[in-house]
Order: sequence, then C-alpha cells, then structure tokens
Amino acid sequence: MITYDRLFIGSSWVEPSDPALLDIASPHDRSVIGCAAQAQPADVDRAVAAARASFDAGVWRATPPAERIAVLRRFNALREGNREEAAHLISLETGSAQWFTRAGQSGLTRQANAYLKAAEEFGWEETLLPSDPASPVRSVVRREAVGVVAAVIPWNSPFSAATSKIIPALLAGNSVVLKVSPENSLSMGFLAELLEQVGLPEGVLSVLPADRETSEHLVSHPQVDKVAFTGSTRAGRRIAAIAGKQLKRVSLELGGKSAAVILADADIEKAVAGLQFGSLLNNGQSCIAQTRILAPRSRYEEVVTALKELVESLQVGDPNAPDTFIGPMIRPEQQARVREYIHLGIEEGARLVTGGPQIPEGLEEGNYVTPTVFADVDNSMRIAQEEIFGPVLVVIAYDDEDDAVRIANDSEYGLSGGVWSCDEAHAVNVARRIRTGTITVNGASVAFDGPFGGFKASGIGREFGAVGLGSYTEYKTITL
Repeated sequence: MITYDRLFIGSSWVEPSDPALLDIASPHDRSVIGCAAQAQPADVDRAVAAARASFDAGVWRATPPAERIAVLRRFNALREGNREEAAHLISLETGSAQWFTRAGQSGLTRQANAYLKAAEEFGWEETLLPSDPASPVRSVVRREAVGVVAAVIPWNSPFSAATSKIIPALLAGNSVVLKVSPENSLSMGFLAELLEQVGLPEGVLSVLPADRETSEHLVSHPQVDKVAFTGSTRAGRRIAAIAGKQLKRVSLELGGKSAAVILADADIEKAVAGLQFGSLLNNGQSCIAQTRILAPRSRYEEVVTALKELVESLQVGDPNAPDTFIGPMIRPEQQARVREYIHLGIEEGARLVTGGPQIPEGLEEGNYVTPTVFADVDNSMRIAQEEIFGPVLVVIAYDDEDDAVRIANDSEYGLSGGVWSCDEAHAVNVARRIRTGTITVNGASVAFDGPFGGFKASGIGREFGAVGLGSYTEYKTITL
C-alpha cells in the first residue's frame, strides 16, 4: 500500500482540509494499491493564495532566467534518476504497459531538454531599433511571466502531461497550481516529492489531486491568470467558456480522431508494424492515436489482413508483465464505454475483423477489453467520428489521394496523424494537405523542439519548445 495523506501546497506538505483518503484501485484486478488525500475547494484556495503571494512578491519571477533554468535542469536530472520508480507507479495506477511507461521516461528527458534549450535561447528582453531612421523612438520588448497558472491534466499519461506544463510555466517565472486526476494520486505524489527536492521558493508550486468539481473551482478562481488544460474536447469547451468570461489566458490540448493515410506505394508490412505503436500506444488511451486507418481500394484487403494479424499477435494482460503490449482500461467506466462503441460499430454495419465486445478470457477481474479492428467503415459512422479512447481501429477505403485527404480532413478534430509512403517527398506533400497540428511521415517519433497542439476541436495553443515556453509569457513594450 502506498499512502499520501497530505497535500503538496505551496512547495510544502500540509494537512488536507478533508482527512478522508481515496482508495486507488488497480486497473488490472481492481485491488486497492494505495490511498491518498484529495483536495477540496478550501485546499485550492490555499494553493492559489500561496501562488499569488509568491508571484506578487517576485520570489521566483524576479529570479534570473539562468537560475530558473538551473533549478529545472536539476529536476530533470532527478526525475531521470528515478525513472524506473515513476514508470512502475504509472503502470500500477493507469494500467499502461511497462514498455510504454518506460519509453515515456526517455521522452520526458527529450521534452525537458527541448524546453531548457528554448529557455537558454529565448528573447527575454530585446531592444528594437526604429523601422524609420528618422524616428528617435526605440522599443524594449520584454517577455514576462503571465502570473498564476492553473495546469489541469488528464489521467492517461500523467508525467508527460504534468511536465509539459509545469516546466515551461516555471521556466517563464510563473507560480503554478497543478491539478491532477484522482487516479494519478500516487505517481503525482511521487512527482511532488521530486519537485520538493529541487529548491523552488515557498508558494511557487502546488500539486493537487481532485475531482472535476474542485477542478472547476480552480479554473474559475479569480486569482488565476492562465489555465493550461489537457483533456476532452467537452471539458475544454467548458474551460474556454469560463476563461472567456473572465478574460483569462488559456491553452487547450484536447481530443483527437487521427488518420493514418497509407498511400498506394507504401510498404504495408512496415506501415502496419509502425501502426502498432502509432495506433495502439498506451492501450489506445491516447489523444494522438491514429485510429482511422485510410487504405487505397487497390490494397484494402491487404491492409485489413495485416492489421488483423498484428492485433491478434499482441499480448493483452498484466501491464507489469514484460511481454504485455496492451493492458487494461484505467477504470470500469472506461472499459464499459469502449465495449459500447464496439457494440455500436457492429450495429452501424461495420465488418468485425477481429476482437469484439467480449472481455478477454482470464482477465474478467480487471478493466480489460479485446483489441478490435473494424473494416468496411464509412467515415460518417460514429466509430469513425468519435474518440473511443481504447484499442479499437477502423479501416476506411479511399479512391485516390484527393479522396484520402478529404476523408482525413472530414473530422471535427485535428490533433495528429500520419502518412506512409516509399517516397518521402510525396508523403510530405500529402501531409501538407491534412488539417492537423502534428503529422508524422513513415512513423517518425515526436519532435519536442517543434510546437504540438491541435486544429479545430483539438485545441487552442501549442506546447513544446520555444513556442510552448512563449505561451506562458506576456509581451511588454517599453518605448524610449
């Protein structure tokens, strides 16, 4: 049993306003693996007051950027040194397979290094010469911290979502209240322990596990200057409405229903092998998962057969077992949701290639679903339009490349996607036509120096690198 009976508020561990502890259940067998205090509105008020006081006093924002960079560099090294413990905790509480949580730790190092590099090269203050030589006016342009940042993250990839927000926010000099999901109370408690060791001033950072109602209290708090949110599009719309009413700054990384476009000249074997990771990462519980597979009619059955063989070859089971590729859904409600979508796909008339709504044999005590592939899917079907957030793939046929681009763009989302071809330049040209914030060619990995975020209902704003760092700053112009 892992227990966190206090809350990390203002860079210190304090007694919660409600002493009751929430049991944290294993997605694998629903046994209790730990318990943790949960923040209430009174705890949010305390955390925001500490953040406001620290920001207004300048104890962190007035620290030179080089010193802030040094503190966050220490944190990155400390997290890297504890990567196995972090990966283990995430697998325990989310059901993410070990291959994913361990690989994610390397990704976190690259993500942090990109932010640190951006901060070192950032134009914190620049003098602009007048565009008109006859004008005596000069401008000093400063990039200053926004203020108190409420960072609200989901449960599916907690360390990545947390660090993608707190690192740039802190590098920019903000004070931060990080609101995490109750399901992540253990791994995020461990994150708070690491952050405690790096030397942040009093009041600058709080980490609060809390439910949705308490989260809304934080987002609505009048002393919060910016909300940085990752989660569902529905929740993002609610947060945007609150932020708009109060004129808060807001960045939203929301849902996706990304398309993988397999061009007619693609190596099908390599493409499907890449989609094992691009489409089914984190048990399918990923906003960037490429769950719409677009295949040319001339090679359609070849793609369907290859996907069937791939999915049936993957080990489903205990996320802590070394050979497991797909683990359970995080909670019973998510398991039920995914199984309902599988039933819906059958009702909509799609061809069930493999899988189905049945729970995998021998795994009935956990939150497991059977990985599923549907073929003969029309893009207007709900299973092709709605984010299922589980290991369910749909294969859609297209006539030519114009048709493939049309289908890929026929979605309210625009977060991610991929193009597969033996001709890289050709694939890049197709990628340019797809309306999505991030798109890979032939399974390339994420580039953390470049901006990440979504078009359309997939969000507002960008994370990662210099662009992500800049989203936590305000411009100030001083004319001379």
